[in-house]
Amino acid sequence: MTSTNKDPILVVVQLTGGNDYMNTVIPYQDPVYYDSRKTVGVAQDDVLPISDDLAFNPALNAVKIMYDEGKVAVINGIGYPCPNRSHFRSMDIWHTCEPEKVGNEGWLGRAIRDLDPQAENVLTGVNFGRGLPRAMALTGVPVASVAVLETYGVLTGISGEQERAEALDLFSRMYSPILGTGPVMDYLGSTGLDALKGADILKTVPGQYQSSVEYADSIIGRNLQGIAKVLTANLGTRIFYTQQPGYDTHANQGPVHGVLLAHLSQAVSDFYDDLKEHNASENVLIYLFTEFGRRVKDNGSGTDHGAGGLAMAIGDPVKGGIYSEFPSMREEDLEEGDLKYNIDFRGVYGTVAEKWLGLDASSIVGGKFEQLDFV
Repeated sequence: MTSTNKDPILVVVQLTGGNDYMNTVIPYQDPVYYDSRKTVGVAQDDVLPISDDLAFNPALNAVKIMYDEGKVAVINGIGYPCPNRSHFRSMDIWHTCEPEKVGNEGWLGRAIRDLDPQAENVLTGVNFGRGLPRAMALTGVPVASVAVLETYGVLTGISGEQERAEALDLFSRMYSPILGTGPVMDYLGSTGLDALKGADILKTVPGQYQSSVEYADSIIGRNLQGIAKVLTANLGTRIFYTQQPGYDTHANQGPVHGVLLAHLSQAVSDFYDDLKEHNASENVLIYLFTEFGRRVKDNGSGTDHGAGGLAMAIGDPVKGGIYSEFPSMREEDLEEGDLKYNIDFRGVYGTVAEKWLGLDASSIVGGKFEQLDFV
């Protein structure tokens, strides 16, 4: 648990499209890696070693500096039984913790419910990006989803409770012929009110924010800066979520993947520096994940959908180091040409839920799974 008296905060970053695990944390001493990666392999002379066997991609220089300071946990071989290689289904599994069936409750939605059971704060959970990630979805749990903070809240120009009530009533009546009335409409109405309340509060945030940190310009940099603005405004948000798209590197992987990792690495470093400047870094855990790794063998230009992936936990609360084993790349140890997982992702989520957020992990991830000691 956190050593400060501030509430612990979780920032989740989704690397969307299936990040190439083997080119992010590279088994740079293993000849099987270079035999398998004749096109996209990262040269041994270029890597940033973190152990006798493993190294970071050279694009992760800023993260490597944080790793050397003990602020990065590398979690190897994360996955689940019978891996699914569809982006949509696999991401659904990661969001709901339901590998066997289609779930309708997000694991972070459950965490937000447990952190704020009476839904007293409409900003306990905030997503930066378009739409609402499945991970945060749970009936009755309000979550603000922000595309651009400065322009958030289309109805915030409506002043007065009467006008707002009328606008929401109009909104609900537009949908009632399709959905009928009753609980669904009540939910839509309360969701609309929550969105208005959240927008009202969030529109004051940009004016309060000051920082000497100049974020590098990238999608993930802009989103993490938006999170920093809300986080340092102390609005009681406990869980933030955002995505960095572009990791589906079937072709032309070499240059594309390096740029993505460089943007990610710099954005995380800038975000951490920003929190540090605001005396807010001690109670923030950053968690990076992706829906699956890539195939062990490249396809001549890039890599195809695989299994056995990578997660990282970053920040002051983290006990840095390497956790779980890097899976074997030998042909006889693979599962349909893919790395086998060593640690169930629900155990890693459970670690975050229990050891960081102070919640009961089993109700959030749907059972008891082996946890790690990175926090």
